[in-house]
Amino acid sequence: MTDRTSPSFPLSAARSPRLELVAETGSTNADLLADASAPHLAVLATMSQTAGRGRLGRVWTAPPGRTLAASVLVERRGLPVESLGWLPLAAGVAMRASIAAVVPAGEVGLKWPNDVQVDGLKACGILAQARDDGSAVVVGAGVNLALTRDELPTPVSTSLSLHGAEGTTGEVADLVLSAWLAEVVALVEALAAAGGDADASGLRARVLDDCTTLGREVRVELPSGEVLTGTASSIDHEGRLVVEPPTGGAVAVSSGDVTHLRYE
Repeated sequence: MTDRTSPSFPLSAARSPRLELVAETGSTNADLLADASAPHLAVLATMSQTAGRGRLGRVWTAPPGRTLAASVLVERRGLPVESLGWLPLAAGVAMRASIAAVVPAGEVGLKWPNDVQVDGLKACGILAQARDDGSAVVVGAGVNLALTRDELPTPVSTSLSLHGAEGTTGEVADLVLSAWLAEVVALVEALAAAGGDADASGLRARVLDDCTTLGREVRVELPSGEVLTGTASSIDHEGRLVVEPPTGGAVAVSSGDVTHLRYE
């Protein structure tokens, strides 16, 4: 990690006991995971991440100053181990609300399990990683703030500026991050108070409302390499995506790379 500075995101700093904004780093998730002194809800953020990790080990970079990478450390604090799979979904619900608040037009939705899209295009990816001892989870988010169309990493990506977000890039980053942190804290505290029960806490209902994957024809590339196609019909009580293949039956998927087929 290089060039630690004092926090300059005033709204976001008020949401965390320790927020550090760095000029540049390889991965905010990796740095926060390695920081044994980080307290509950500590945040590490940068607008220049050089070796960010996505799902399935993907590595991505972006032009400096045009994206936000932020990670928050969530201690278990009463959360059963079996409920930890809901944390990335909670982070996705929180980010969907945060992005919707700064984007004046367009449908903002959660693509299971970890992408936030605007009009079906990816604006944010989320990755949760547990500490080796299981005491905490670091949840990271990468948000495309002000990438131009030529700078987008894939044809199915977008940025907040392309959908009308107003203000300087730093101002938008602070607004999004502060709102995200507030929502994450509220959702995690409710989940812990309910003993990890996503139904009792209201989290599952929020995910079902926000998830634009539901009702669509999907292709799921499973970690085993198998491919599952069918209709995404629900999200079960463990946070798994339920897919109904054309041959009948239902398959609950705990992880996989999902494509909304109608967008191909």
